[in-house]
Amino acid sequence: MSIASGKTASGPKRRICVVGAGFAGCVVARELADAGCWVSLIDRRLHIGGNAYDETDAQGVLIHTYGPHIFHTNAERISLYLSRFTQWRPYEHRVQAVVGGTNYPFPINRDTVNRLYGWDLDEAGVAAFFERVREPRDPVRSSEDVVLNSVGRDLYEKFFLNYTRKQWGLPPSELKAGVAARVPVRTNTDDRYFTDSFQAMPLHGYTRMFESMLDHPGITLQLGVDYADARGERGFDHIVYTGPIDSYFDRRFGPLPYRSLRFEHVHLPQERFQPVGTVNYPNDHEFTRITEFKHLTGQVHAGTSIVREYPHAEGEPYYPIPSDDNDALYERYRELAEAETGVTFVGRLAQYRYLNMDQVVGSALAAAKSLIER
Repeated sequence: MSIASGKTASGPKRRICVVGAGFAGCVVARELADAGCWVSLIDRRLHIGGNAYDETDAQGVLIHTYGPHIFHTNAERISLYLSRFTQWRPYEHRVQAVVGGTNYPFPINRDTVNRLYGWDLDEAGVAAFFERVREPRDPVRSSEDVVLNSVGRDLYEKFFLNYTRKQWGLPPSELKAGVAARVPVRTNTDDRYFTDSFQAMPLHGYTRMFESMLDHPGITLQLGVDYADARGERGFDHIVYTGPIDSYFDRRFGPLPYRSLRFEHVHLPQERFQPVGTVNYPNDHEFTRITEFKHLTGQVHAGTSIVREYPHAEGEPYYPIPSDDNDALYERYRELAEAETGVTFVGRLAQYRYLNMDQVVGSALAAAKSLIER
């Protein structure tokens, strides 16, 4: 795992070990390599890209192995940075939710309300309806508070309650407000899931983008290497750790709760399976949603590939679970991390935060900048 030392005109090159080849690890590795460091990037998986890894399935359809990853951002500097490593395909994600056997636009908008109740309200009418049915909550502490405060109990029970129970293993009343606050409610007919100024997919996929990012003579990549087995190695000036923070400290205070997923990939001998990229099933089935990848990629193929997502309590950690108790436990680990010399913790799992991809890139760029300036 060691890297041969090198020298520049200003002195020996710094040797950095980056743990995890997902968004955070790949961005940090590239930035440090561009700054003249020797970087050893390791990942216990046998591929790069972390959960954003995509690949061609046996039928030739480009799929996201770990569920859909839709890139969107309002930060121009983030889109410009990633544009160094990929071209883009413009794509605006659309989602529908099945309630009572009927598909409705989601997030909830004017069309959702009118179709659900058989009305023909304009924007002002929908706003008045929300105001009439909402259950004011002050303060707004939980995800249940967010939704009831916005659209009232009927829409809460039809679109949010059971989906949240499946996805998180907890009722909305036990989840922090930020989870539900990520989903907007609209009085117009905008049916896009995101409204960011930049919405696009890497033209040739995420994996190709990461390959381009890691194409640097200063980066050595080793896959199938678990940091737990390799952490006794010496010879590095610094470590950048992007894995679960509780694992780094051997779960000293107990395990941090994460939500996991099981993915059921299916190829179908038909050109299209569903009308939009993702369809949610808040009240039916054990899975939460189905994504059809050809909507995302624009790929032309006679068949189509879909994935069903089944949330689980055990398994690969995907989502930190935002609750007051979990945040308090994370704070104990964060204090350990701040006292740990020679290690930088960055990324969704290392920071125990529900971060979007652009936010992870931003955190990684900031971490790399701080290391370079030292």
